[in-house]
Amino acid sequence: MDYSDENAVQFHGDEEIIEVIDLNETEQNPDDLADEFEDVDVGETEDGDDEQDDWDTDDEMEQEKEQDDSELTFSKHTGSVFCVSLDPATNSLAVTGGEDDKAYVWRVSDGEVLFECTGHKDSVTSVLFSHDSSLVATGDMSGLIKVWKVETKQEVWSFEVGDLEWMEWHPCAPVLLAGMADGNVWMWKIPGGDCKTLQGPGCQSTSGKVLPDGKRAVVGYEDGNVRLWDLKQGNATHVIKGHDGHQGALTCLACNKDGSLVLTGSVDGRAKLINTATGKVLGVFSVDGAKAKASQEDAEETNSVESVGFCNVLPLIAVAYLYGTLAIYDLSSQVLRHKCQHQAGIVKLQWEESSSVVSTCSLDGAVRLWDARSGTMVSEYRGHQILTFSIREASMAVTASGDHQAKVFCLQRPDR
Repeated sequence: MDYSDENAVQFHGDEEIIEVIDLNETEQNPDDLADEFEDVDVGETEDGDDEQDDWDTDDEMEQEKEQDDSELTFSKHTGSVFCVSLDPATNSLAVTGGEDDKAYVWRVSDGEVLFECTGHKDSVTSVLFSHDSSLVATGDMSGLIKVWKVETKQEVWSFEVGDLEWMEWHPCAPVLLAGMADGNVWMWKIPGGDCKTLQGPGCQSTSGKVLPDGKRAVVGYEDGNVRLWDLKQGNATHVIKGHDGHQGALTCLACNKDGSLVLTGSVDGRAKLINTATGKVLGVFSVDGAKAKASQEDAEETNSVESVGFCNVLPLIAVAYLYGTLAIYDLSSQVLRHKCQHQAGIVKLQWEESSSVVSTCSLDGAVRLWDARSGTMVSEYRGHQILTFSIREASMAVTASGDHQAKVFCLQRPDR
C-alpha cells in the first residue's frame, strides 16, 4: 500500500496534521518510512511483512489446535476408539474398544497394557467392567461378545448374537444383558452361560439399563416405546407407548439412585420422566429448537436428546441435546433452571457421584464441568475430538476419539 495515498485519504482537510507527517519536510525515503511503520501496523505493511503476519496467525492457530490438557495419551489402537469404561472398584483401569477390531485393558496411571482382548471380527463398539471390576465384557458390530477375567487376563466366555446395540452389567451379580437390532434382549449368567431372552416388539432395542434393585430392567426401542421388565419372570410389567411413549427412537436412559424414576431421551427432542412402579409418565422436558424455521423433521433430528441423568445430591436432572444445550431442570417443579450452551453438539453427560457438578463431552473436543446450582462452567479440558468419555470419583476422565487415541484427564476444581 502507498502510505502517502493513505494519509491523504485519512487526513484530507486537516492541514495541521498533514504538516506533521509531511514526507518532504522529514526527508524520509520510502524505505525509512517502511521501517518506521514496521512496529506500528504489521498488517498494513508490504507483501513480505504480510507473509510474516500470516505466519504468526498460523502459528497461533496451530498452538490452539494442539492444546492438550491431558495427563496421559493411550495410543495402542490403530483405528478410531469408539468406547471406553473405567473400572468402578479401583478406578485404576480402563478398557477401550475400537475400529481396529481390538480392545485393550490398561492402567490409567501409566498407560501400560494389562492385556489385549483379541479374537473380535469387527469394530469393538461396546466395552464394560462388571460391578466389582472382576470381569470385562467386549462386544463388536458383528454381534460377537466376549467376557474376560481381569485377574487371570483370560477369556472366560463368548457368545455370538445378531447385530449388537448395547450391553449392560447387572449392578450386583455376574449377569450380562445385551440389546439387539431385532429388539430382543439377551441375559446371561457369566461364566456358566445360563440364558434368558426378553422378547422385543420386532424393532431395534436402542438402549437399556438394569435398575438398582437388580430385579427389573428398563429398555427403550426404535419405535419410541419403553418397556419395564421383570428379569426373573421374563415379562414386561409396563409398556409406555402411544401418546405416553416417544415419537421417535430412544437414544438414552437413566434411573435415579433408588430406581423409582427413569428418565428417557429420544430423537423426538423430548425427555420423559417415568415412575417405574406404575409406568406413568410424570413429566415431559424439551427446549426450543435451534432451527425454528426448519421443517418438523429437521427440527426433530436437530433437537435429539443425546444423554440424560439424575443428580444424586439435589432434586435435579440434566438433559443434553445434539445441538449443544445442556438443560438443568428442577425435578419436583419440572422448571428449567439453567441452559448451558455449548459450541457443538453434546455427546454424553455424567453427574458426579456426590456433588451437584455435571460433566459433558461435546463434538467441539472439550470436556466441561458445570455447577448445576448456578449453571456456570467450573472448568474445561481439551485434547482431541471426543466421541465418548467415562468419569469416576469426580477426579478423572478418560476420553475416546476418532484420532486413534484415548486420553486421561485429571479433573481439578478450586474447592478440592
